[in-house]
Amino acid sequence: MQIDLMPVKEIFAIADVRIPVKRKKTLDPGKVDDIAQDMLENGQTTPIRLRIGKTGGYVLIEGYHRLEALRALGEDKVEGYLVHARLH
Repeated sequence: MQIDLMPVKEIFAIADVRIPVKRKKTLDPGKVDDIAQDMLENGQTTPIRLRIGKTGGYVLIEGYHRLEALRALGEDKVEGYLVHARLH
């Protein structure tokens, strides 16, 4: 039996993604601007990573600046991988 461990890229509504409080403190507006400029030229090249939230929706694991760059560009969707992260 072979198990496929490659995550599948999906499209998620940005409004459904929750950013953990500790993560919000790490936002660098300059980095968001740089990523947004790159996304205007090249699109989103690296998907974010999410897990299912306890109360619905999704919780961001990786890709905060990419998510905020898309939000700054007026996008309402983001490419990402749904991962099964363990809660500590």
